[in-house]
Amino acid sequence: MYPVVVVHGGAGHVPKERAELATAGVCAAVRAGYAVLQGGGSSMDAVVEAVTQMENNPSFNAGCGSVLNIKGEVEMDAIVMDGKTLGSGSVSCVRDIANPVQLARLVMDKTSHVCLTAEGANQFARSMGVPEVPMESLITEYARMRWRKNLAPDANPVECQMGKMGTVGAVAVDSEGNVACATSTGGMLNKMEGRVGDTPLIGSGGYADNQTGAVSTTGHGEAIMKVTLARLILFHMGQGQTAEAASDLGLAYMKSRVGGQGGVVTVDPQGHWAARFSSQQMCWAAAQRDILHHGLNSGEHLTQSIVPP
Repeated sequence: MYPVVVVHGGAGHVPKERAELATAGVCAAVRAGYAVLQGGGSSMDAVVEAVTQMENNPSFNAGCGSVLNIKGEVEMDAIVMDGKTLGSGSVSCVRDIANPVQLARLVMDKTSHVCLTAEGANQFARSMGVPEVPMESLITEYARMRWRKNLAPDANPVECQMGKMGTVGAVAVDSEGNVACATSTGGMLNKMEGRVGDTPLIGSGGYADNQTGAVSTTGHGEAIMKVTLARLILFHMGQGQTAEAASDLGLAYMKSRVGGQGGVVTVDPQGHWAARFSSQQMCWAAAQRDILHHGLNSGEHLTQSIVPP
């Protein structure tokens, strides 16, 4: 078994002018997560570090760079789950927090609850000494442009989703065979205020269980919730399917049953991994045995050495 980290930067369509930034972002995130594993850190440490990197990168719809709700404000969701204990923490509709994934981990580590929402989550953050940041620091010009475009009376819903960079996430297996997942998002473009998507929901936005594996999802949140996509994939793995086959089965079922598209990154406790998607594109990267793998389009799989030869 070789420790591994796999990340995704969101399923959907990536404009040509943003593809290079997105690819560089997932590669940097997976390197950071893999460095944690190389230093003896846990799978949970690795996924939180990888997702934190993407929350800090304005190229992604999470943390700084999150899409805006109908009022032009940022509301974010995140989840973490530990496959060894089934411990989990999540937050929804949080504002003014730079790294919701770190707050989700605090919910897991410091409370008896699984999910905190809205002002309650922000109050908990303050009690933990998590600094608040101005909302404007989380809003990019790109996000504001897309918000305005989608508000137009003649807005084409399909065109408004062009350039969508969805939820970010990571899964990992550490040297002890423990799996973990983390997922974070700014949610759906121009969503209703208070909308909660799949990301903070156990079994939808992510799931981790040492008996089967770990999954982080991205895509059409309402569809993912209806089929509890992450848990569905791990059910197939529990029935003997590989990480790749189980991911494909889950995505195919979601598409046929509710017409939803999306993508996943998946690992099993033995270190086998998959990055699969039914959407047009999904930016992803994986690191294992000092080799970095990455891709964006269907069938694309590029590799390079993580350390100089």
